[in-house]
Amino acid sequence: MSFIDDILGYSSISIVGMAKNAGKTECMNYILKQLQGKGRQLAVTSIGLDGESQDLVSYTAKPEIEIYEGMIFVTSEKHYKAKRLIAEVLEVNGIQTSLGRLITARAITSGKVLLSGPADTESLKEIIREMKKFRVDTVIVDGAISRTSIASPVVTDAMVLATGAVVSRNIPELVRKTAFMYELIKLNAVDENIYKKLSKVDSGVWAIDEKGKVKNLRIPSILMLDKYKDKIFKYGNTLYVAGIITDSFLQFLRVQEQIENIVLIVKDFTRIFVSMESYYAYLRKGGTIKVLLKNKLLAVCINPASPDGFVLNSDALKEVLQEKLQVPVYDVRRMPENLN
Repeated sequence: MSFIDDILGYSSISIVGMAKNAGKTECMNYILKQLQGKGRQLAVTSIGLDGESQDLVSYTAKPEIEIYEGMIFVTSEKHYKAKRLIAEVLEVNGIQTSLGRLITARAITSGKVLLSGPADTESLKEIIREMKKFRVDTVIVDGAISRTSIASPVVTDAMVLATGAVVSRNIPELVRKTAFMYELIKLNAVDENIYKKLSKVDSGVWAIDEKGKVKNLRIPSILMLDKYKDKIFKYGNTLYVAGIITDSFLQFLRVQEQIENIVLIVKDFTRIFVSMESYYAYLRKGGTIKVLLKNKLLAVCINPASPDGFVLNSDALKEVLQEKLQVPVYDVRRMPENLN
């Protein structure tokens, strides 16, 4: 079974690039092509702007989004008018973007479209929920540059990761960086009892004491840690940070005498904004990191070419990356045209 078949088992998936020009849009186009005719109702949208014919950072040509007959898509008024296909409007959404209201439409013919969806994850979640009334089986979300937040299991059920030569021209370094991202994605989740206690907490820093009770440390954010250092371990060594975690916070935890007993819990991997060095230094000292919600990585798509024309050996990259991650790795440019 290929990752294309796996996708059909989820109600929503995100396609996330590790960097601009990592091959995310090409990966999405391949997925959509393979999913047509599978007998499932698909919907496609984006967070922010994607599908532009020219990369707005490097000014290189980039793939547009190809929509097939019968697929539903959500985009802004401006880009709906610029579509190169025939479609019927299903709904004009009240969510406003800088490019106008969001239009939900069904493609009557196949063609290309610019996707510009909601700019925030809350609006994106609303769009995904709304797709139920159109009997959508799977919503596919194309991420914008550096927006791994759409891969949060709060937003989508599973994800596909795109990486490639733009991340590094050196295969070992590219593998190292991609493996770090995967390490964060596959962090162990807390048990169901702790999840129930913390799932409704959306801000601040909290602790779980030895009796399993959740305690509010009254710390608004770890960014204000200097002011509250004396309170952080008031109720024990298990901490929940509802917001992001940073290098400075891990470095603070790493030097504590009780580091081997410290368990740090975050909502999901998209809240971890730390360097590889700080992350692994914290783990080597004996610290633990867990998540409330764990995502499912279905596959990794690789783009061996960088925007400036440098090309890695696709077979070598695929082999090393797949061995390291133990997940399916694909160069979609070299995949069969039709898996149906």
